[in-house]
Amino acid sequence: MNKIIYLFILFFSLLNSQLIAENNYMILKLKYGNVEIELYPEKAPNHVKRFKDLANSGKYDNVVFHRVIDGFMAQTGDVKFGNMSNPEFNLSLAGTGGSNLPDVKAEFSDIAHTRGILSAARSADPDSANSQFFICFDSAPHLDRQYSAFGKVIKGMEFIDQIKKGDPNSGAVSDPDKIISIKSK
Repeated sequence: MNKIIYLFILFFSLLNSQLIAENNYMILKLKYGNVEIELYPEKAPNHVKRFKDLANSGKYDNVVFHRVIDGFMAQTGDVKFGNMSNPEFNLSLAGTGGSNLPDVKAEFSDIAHTRGILSAARSADPDSANSQFFICFDSAPHLDRQYSAFGKVIKGMEFIDQIKKGDPNSGAVSDPDKIISIKSK
C-alpha cells in the first residue's frame, strides 16, 4: 500500500513540475513568424512574473519596437505610449512609459547577454525596470550583471532579425514593427 501511495505522489510531483516548466515558455507573434521564448524564473523571478502577467493579460499586444539598433538589440514593451491600440499611443514618447504597476528591483545574475537574451530595459536606476524589455541581436557583454536578463529566444530568432531597424545612433524607428501578441505556450 505504501508503494502505491509513494508512486502516486511521485507521479503527481513529476506532472506538476512539468506543468510549471511548460508555463515558462512564451510565444511572441510577429508579422514575420512566431518566436518561442524560454523564461528563467530561477534567475529573475520578479521580472519573469511581471513579463508573464503583462503578456498573458494582453498588455504587450500591439506594442511597437520603438528602439532597434542593428547588431545590438530590439527594445519594446512600453505599454503606455508604445501600444498602437491605446489612446495614449505616442511614438515620440515610446520608451518613456511603462505599466501602472510598481517598478521591479534589479535581479542581476550570471546570465550573459548573448544573442537572443531577453533583458529588462530601465533608466539609470537599476531598480527602475517596469514593462519594457529588449532582445539582443548579438553578444553585449557590457550589459552583463548590469541589466536583469530573464529569458532567451529558443526558436524563431530569424524573425527577430527581421524587425525594422532604427537610426544607427539612437535606434529610433519610424513606422516601427509591433508585437502582435505574447502568450504562454
